[in-house]
Amino acid sequence: MITAFITLGLFDILDILLVAFLLYQVYLLIRGTVAINIFVGLFLFYLMWLLVRALNMELLSSILGQFIGVGVIALIIVFQQEIRRFLLILGSKYNVNQKFSLENWFTKDEVGFQEQEIASIVTACEHMSKSKTGALIVIAKNSDLQAYADTGKIVNSRVSGTLLEAIFFKNSPLHDGAVIIANNRILAARCILPVTDSTNIPGSLGLRHRAAIGMSQATDSHVITVSEETGNISYVMGGNIKVRITGADLKKFLAGDYSGFIV
Repeated sequence: MITAFITLGLFDILDILLVAFLLYQVYLLIRGTVAINIFVGLFLFYLMWLLVRALNMELLSSILGQFIGVGVIALIIVFQQEIRRFLLILGSKYNVNQKFSLENWFTKDEVGFQEQEIASIVTACEHMSKSKTGALIVIAKNSDLQAYADTGKIVNSRVSGTLLEAIFFKNSPLHDGAVIIANNRILAARCILPVTDSTNIPGSLGLRHRAAIGMSQATDSHVITVSEETGNISYVMGGNIKVRITGADLKKFLAGDYSGFIV
């Protein structure tokens, strides 16, 4: 009589939990994209290979094993955009250069938006909502957005509601594109943003909203949009969009997400 014993220690449980956590993070990363279908297909292919091996089907197992052998390279090629997005998010959250910079050791961190700056942004968005003026405003957090700012026109001005409205005025040469706000200043205008490839976005949301979602996925920035068709204000963060919000809602979001201002 053969008795099989399975030893399960503390590190085994920790190993299982870590693998489950990583798989869940991968799911969150590719959820709503075309890559989720590819991932499911690869996972089913791997399960089929395990089943063939368990049934001792040597020829088929050998053929499938050749594909599994180059699986890592195939995954890197197939999921290159998702891997790049994951590394960008990881680097934004744990920015080593910012944490260990000598400049940060001897200088005090700059606080977030003050009441006047938030009020200027909210007022401008409310005015543009009433006049149905399309707007796309990116507000930086930890990510360095200089590469995106370089695609547009550098402004480097203090945050002003009047200036934001002037930029997005339909006859303005800077209205087409996004405004980037970083370090409490309007860094640039007419900037080009990455567009999301998510398939879960309602058809009622246009290219401006897709660019806002794409930017919030590629960086840790939060993005405000004003629809040119409906005048609705939306707030985007981490790939999630809150549509048809009021000025009071926008003020609450900005106050909660950017330190230095208390409602």
